[in-house]
Amino acid sequence: MRKAFRITVAGMAAALILPFLGAGGATAGPLPTGPDGGAAGQAWAATHDGPQTYPNIHITWDVPITMSDGTVLKANLYRPADVFGLPAPIAAPTVVNMTPYTKLVSNLADHASEVPGLSDAMIGLAREIDMTGTPLSGVTDLTKALGGGALRNFSVDRSLVRSGYTQLVVDVRGTGFSQGEWDMLRDREQRDTVEVIDWASRQPWSNGRVGMSGISYSAINQVQAAEKAPPALQAIFPIVPGSDLINDVLAPGGGFGMNFIPLWLTAINSLKWIPDVQSLVTGNFDQQWLTDRMDSPLTYMDVFLNAYSQTRVEDLDPRVRSLLSADSPERAAWLGDPSRITIPTFVVGGWHDLFTYSQSQIYNQIAVAPGQKQLLMGNTYHLNSGAESGKPGLPPRLDVLQRAWFDRWLKDIDNGIDRYGPVTLREQGGGWITRAGFGDSAPVQEAAEHRRMYLSGTPSGTAHSVYDGSLLASEDGSTQRLTVAPGLTGLCSNDAGQATAGVLAAIDACGADARIHETNGLTFTSAPVAEATEISGPVAIRLNTVHDAVDGYWSVTINDVAPDGRSTVLSSGQLAASLSEIDESRSSRSANGDYTDPRPVASLENRKLVTPGEAVTLDIALPATHAVLKPGHRLRVDVFAGNFPKGLPILTMLADTGLKPQHLQLDPNRPSFVNVPVRGNPGW
Repeated sequence: MRKAFRITVAGMAAALILPFLGAGGATAGPLPTGPDGGAAGQAWAATHDGPQTYPNIHITWDVPITMSDGTVLKANLYRPADVFGLPAPIAAPTVVNMTPYTKLVSNLADHASEVPGLSDAMIGLAREIDMTGTPLSGVTDLTKALGGGALRNFSVDRSLVRSGYTQLVVDVRGTGFSQGEWDMLRDREQRDTVEVIDWASRQPWSNGRVGMSGISYSAINQVQAAEKAPPALQAIFPIVPGSDLINDVLAPGGGFGMNFIPLWLTAINSLKWIPDVQSLVTGNFDQQWLTDRMDSPLTYMDVFLNAYSQTRVEDLDPRVRSLLSADSPERAAWLGDPSRITIPTFVVGGWHDLFTYSQSQIYNQIAVAPGQKQLLMGNTYHLNSGAESGKPGLPPRLDVLQRAWFDRWLKDIDNGIDRYGPVTLREQGGGWITRAGFGDSAPVQEAAEHRRMYLSGTPSGTAHSVYDGSLLASEDGSTQRLTVAPGLTGLCSNDAGQATAGVLAAIDACGADARIHETNGLTFTSAPVAEATEISGPVAIRLNTVHDAVDGYWSVTINDVAPDGRSTVLSSGQLAASLSEIDESRSSRSANGDYTDPRPVASLENRKLVTPGEAVTLDIALPATHAVLKPGHRLRVDVFAGNFPKGLPILTMLADTGLKPQHLQLDPNRPSFVNVPVRGNPGW
């Protein structure tokens, strides 16, 4: 009864609002205003949640799609259907989702979210759970994400299908029921995606216009496909995508993603062994599928294990060396070029996501006008995208935004979504805002000015850390040598929360407060700001370091410190000392000449062991961020000797560090500083 009432109300809202929005190129009525889109945002929700053109959905299971090399991929096809469940005889826009997590899991998630009455009740209950003010307040973000629409973006959006779209969910090569060996976003898999798009566009149920949807892996391959510009692909909606996969998650700063990678590989390699039970019953079992699984039973797991079992570079598996070689085909495949994208693209990311480093860069590099490209960044991790959505003042749900996006670019309905944003940000320390750009794309009136803040040995009196220093607007002549040793406090840190996709961040003392982590770090804290001050854009930190071994591994964070002492991480980065060489062709600097994005070459061929006792300058990139320091709050830089478990150098590099203490040498002739983008008058 409640669901029927809601649908009726939504339908009435749509009837009242939609006539003002027009279609097919007509002039739109109310423009989107603010993060929630105003009246236009209400119309998008009403369109998605109201009555649809078709009452049912028809599913065709395990559709075979043969690739150019003969490998057969399997897909589930969702089509609009009549009251009898028969597919509608229409050619509709097609939305493709390429997933390694299997279309079986996608289908289970779809059905779990569509149980009449029960699903709505469970989602409603999850959204009402509020543990704010407790030590587990992070649980609230995870539960509210269930009602943020992302589950439909991950699996299937039945409202989208009933409105006149087809959806095609495909197991990527070597996963699910598809044949072949899993290629993990490399060249062959990218070619598969393009071939699937072309195949789908030529089917009788497709009108030749294709979009792509999906989260995480399924967002990355959207960006990769758009760079290759298949003619039929006309719009994408990637949620938490990445582009520079080495710097994002595989080997940030030269350290393997120790926390995330093994769990992720285990999940995919386990799911890919689930057989097609129906084919066993009917006698149509795919023997090639079994042969392919036997040929590669645990794809890439042996690569990971080799990285942590060999102490000499020359003994490493060639695939490990290829992973850490700047000129290898694998590295080339995992390094995207978003500047080649020329179709409408809506990027959804999070300030603490696994792929934060890439997300604003993807937006800024896409070669279309703002509006045709959009960026929405939440104060979220990988698993809780859309946690803050669907209420006045908050962005529309992700499934609502996606529907509006595809209606605009695949059906030519002028619903105003191209006038939303184009940059919608959750300020860390504040609320939701809309901007004309972000970072490199910010217009003059919105741009922050990069400025140095120097690491000083003068005590700030604000932190319980290995050393409590200050962050100053000018160099004060400090000459101390500060020592910090590797430790395990990183197990309870924002980085650990990020590396567990947000699970550990449910514990406030780890995800939302860095004070436990800081007990084994060096801290440098500014004076309190005099007025609200924005930190907006990419950040870089320069350290003057000295080592007792021939290598070291450093991690750094910038934090917002509240008057009560809570230290909230805004962004973080890491770098191995032996990989300090910067790739100037891919790096960027601010007007003051300092780096804003110093990209390391991060290649074994370019690795240079340091000389113990000699100073080494490290430039460390931190993902772009947006935060507001309220009056009385302070900016802090944290420095650590290691970043376990988020990043851990391979064994041969780890052995070279000896796990020895590392030193930060404060020297006015070789200053250590953060190049931070500031907007406002902090009074420093």
